[in-house]
Amino acid sequence: MKRNLMLIVSLFTLFLTLNIVTSAQVKRPFHNGSVWVVAVIKMKPGMENAYKNYIAADWKKEQEALKKDGQIISYMVIETEAHGTNDWNMLLMTEYKDLATYEANLTKADNLVQTVIGNDAQQMQGYRDRLQIREVQDVRLSRQIILEPKP
Repeated sequence: MKRNLMLIVSLFTLFLTLNIVTSAQVKRPFHNGSVWVVAVIKMKPGMENAYKNYIAADWKKEQEALKKDGQIISYMVIETEAHGTNDWNMLLMTEYKDLATYEANLTKADNLVQTVIGNDAQQMQGYRDRLQIREVQDVRLSRQIILEPKP
């Protein structure tokens, strides 16, 4: 009898503990999505077409090579009007599966860009040339948040 009572008390305690742990779990209506590298660009006045020509040529060639190699999911260019003399007017966005994929492929991406765009000296010359037509105001690593449907 005493043994049965101890068993019942133990089972009841276990049930309460499991119930508290289960009810304490937080249910969030979202989950992590892909990771984006977002470059915030200010095209210099009168240089918009020159920079768009670069985007349509070398930048796109680099993005397509990364996509073909499976390192990125997609890429996007967004243009907007500037709201002041120091405001940005273009976003260059590259989508990665997740942060681990992005970090794991950094060296591989650098090697691929070396073959597509050129060696370090050629890339540095390209950076210097683009300084004349645009200013990189910021580069951010961002994570997409996927919202769950309403229950």
